Amino acid sequence: MSSTPPPPRVCVTGGGGFIASWLVKLLLSRGYAVHATVRDPGNPKNAHLKELDRAPENLRLFKADVLDYDTLTHAVEGCEGVFHLATPVPGDKMVDPEDWYSVAKIMAEQAALEYGDKNGLNVVTLCPPLVFGPLLQPTVNTSSKFLIYVVKGGPDVMNNKLWHIVDVRDVADALLLLYEKKESSGRYICSPNHICTKDLVALLKMMYPKYNCVDNILDVDQKASLTCQKLMDLGWEPRALEETLKDSVECYEKAGALQDVPGHPCRLPHLFRLAGDQ
Repeated sequence: MSSTPPPPRVCVTGGGGFIASWLVKLLLSRGYAVHATVRDPGNPKNAHLKELDRAPENLRLFKADVLDYDTLTHAVEGCEGVFHLATPVPGDKMVDPEDWYSVAKIMAEQAALEYGDKNGLNVVTLCPPLVFGPLLQPTVNTSSKFLIYVVKGGPDVMNNKLWHIVDVRDVADALLLLYEKKESSGRYICSPNHICTKDLVALLKMMYPKYNCVDNILDVDQKASLTCQKLMDLGWEPRALEETLKDSVECYEKAGALQDVPGHPCRLPHLFRLAGDQ
């Protein structure tokens, strides 16, 4: 009698994060064995990973730091591929006026692509914009706080800029699609929806008239929209924006994230605030 071959094994760094949690869930559902790196496997904020379907038999949590080579080496041992999602979006006030988070993202992408070219390693990067959608993790991430502010309103002024939006579940789908499509290479834009602030507010008011929504919006010049045709040519089929907003708001309501807290007005995350609103 032939034995059943072991499941394909991959590593997901930053496994407890917003996007990574959905990717781990998807990978497990597709029969993968997953090594997920987290800073502290015993932290309650990572408990949701252990409750995912097939987690008991196919998920291992590794204590690792992306700046610690030895811990990462242990986590990726025996894996056929790595999904690197460990860079968090900062939620606190920036000390430096320059956006070093964005700079670090660009430099990391360039370094990874150059390393792949020099060493014959297939490195593919996915560039998502604002990521909305239901939460698996118990904490509220920065992009979700952005949408919560738009729904609730508050003292911070917003520009009427063009926002590019994608559903977190579609990001997970795109990551796995690119991994499984051997012809994938280079950079892929993951931005199926674009909408300006005023139109986003109008859509949310129509869907949820009981909420105040942000109303202090400044008109500004808008940049051209992004295209994700390269990704869609591989068969990626993202959700409609309305479905993403609906599932997001319903999740926030269930988590109590849209309730008013006396003495603590809702604020726009620092990453999105205008100069002077810090």
